[in-house]
Amino acid sequence: MKLAIILTEGFADWECALLMASARSDLGFEIVTATPGGRGVMSMGGLKVVPDRDAETLDPASFDALVVSGGTIWQTEAAPDLSLVYRRFNDHGRPIAAICGATIAFARAGLLDTVAHTSNSIGLLEREPRYRGADLYIDQPQAVSDQGVITAAETAPVSFTAEIYRAIGFSSEDLSAYLALFANEHRAGK
Repeated sequence: MKLAIILTEGFADWECALLMASARSDLGFEIVTATPGGRGVMSMGGLKVVPDRDAETLDPASFDALVVSGGTIWQTEAAPDLSLVYRRFNDHGRPIAAICGATIAFARAGLLDTVAHTSNSIGLLEREPRYRGADLYIDQPQAVSDQGVITAAETAPVSFTAEIYRAIGFSSEDLSAYLALFANEHRAGK
């Protein structure tokens, strides 16, 4: 399995970290990082990433899924327009996933107009004038997956990871146990 992960300047470190680490270390997947123009980027926490390639040239025939990390850039004029990349993957039946602010990029590309989805809030998406999917918005803390489009709020990296695994055929009892392990943190204490 091979996953393409798009990172931008100011990407949110935690949003794809669990996915990338578990996919690479536990499952042996190949992780390919890509950025707009192939430039190095720095995360919100100061992590510097030299990408494997530029995002604009990602070919869906070479990957099992495309994941776009959220971050500060998506609500600014500096947000890259990678709509053609997202659509290429979607048109080729490859799962596409956006978390946090990256859901704005999917809204701009029209990818949330006909599928159930979530984000940090409906208000975040409604600021995007091209967004037409408000009737399909689901206000919940977990990631949402519909017709190969996966979305999540910034606070849902665990269910985001799980939905990506399910979309590429890695649903199992092990995955359920993995989710339960992370959910233990949220159980009522003594």
